[in-house]
Amino acid sequence: MRDLSNDHALLSLNTATVRKQWRLDRIIDECARRGIHAISPWRDQVADVGLETVARLLRTTGVGLSGYCRGGFYPAANTAGLTAALEDNRRAVDEARALDAPCLVLVVGSLPGALQGVPAYTDITRARGEVRDGIAATLEYARTVGMPLAIEPLHPMQAAERACINTLEQALDLCDELDPERSGMLGVAVDVYHVWWDPKLHAQIRRAGAKRLLAYHVCDWLAPTRDLLNDRGMMGDGVIELKTIRREMESAGYAGLCEVEIFSEDWWSRPGEEVLDTCIQRHRSVV
Repeated sequence: MRDLSNDHALLSLNTATVRKQWRLDRIIDECARRGIHAISPWRDQVADVGLETVARLLRTTGVGLSGYCRGGFYPAANTAGLTAALEDNRRAVDEARALDAPCLVLVVGSLPGALQGVPAYTDITRARGEVRDGIAATLEYARTVGMPLAIEPLHPMQAAERACINTLEQALDLCDELDPERSGMLGVAVDVYHVWWDPKLHAQIRRAGAKRLLAYHVCDWLAPTRDLLNDRGMMGDGVIELKTIRREMESAGYAGLCEVEIFSEDWWSRPGEEVLDTCIQRHRSVV
């Protein structure tokens, strides 16, 4: 297993971690100042600053990407909605390409309207079918521009609103169906917050192998958890066996970055400088 204790060369920052403290241009500058050489930005943050401006900042600071957040949210109530989702995912692929991202992360969606409290339908099997068809169509376009897609399974608590793909096994089944040749164009983003509990996790990481393991996200699961979306823990503050999971990832061939992604009202209330400095310290000591 790689030794992270001497530097933070393998640290990436998902920009949601300090999104309430700073705009994306400031985040890039603060990361560059601390020797954090990679980020994974969100589309709304990029749009706020401007795609061309962000691309220029990345070039001038030498900061790269570990991924781009996000595509997905394929299911819809009608044909027009399905078409709109595909068009939006095509734009997401183009943005990821413009920023030279190694992959576009897919949060696939589930029951349309559920996030607003008014689901258009409650047939999760239908939603999974629309997800399958949506990824297939996006993959067809992504191949033409060389942008890999990384399916991110989300914890079952988010199965209704955000993602009906909830285990690594489900995500890999889709990969095997849609990309049987293991081309490197379709894989998974393994976020420990969403998958740490899964008794099949280690076996499915081994099944994925280097070709499918496109991204690795770290944080921690607090016990008790006070909010199912915005109470992620800083690495080392919770119950996830971070080193064990990373050892399994690397044994399976993963050689990429460890991306810190923390949605937390607690950490959002702290100075951004404190958050980044803590990320660096915990990356070296517990990740």
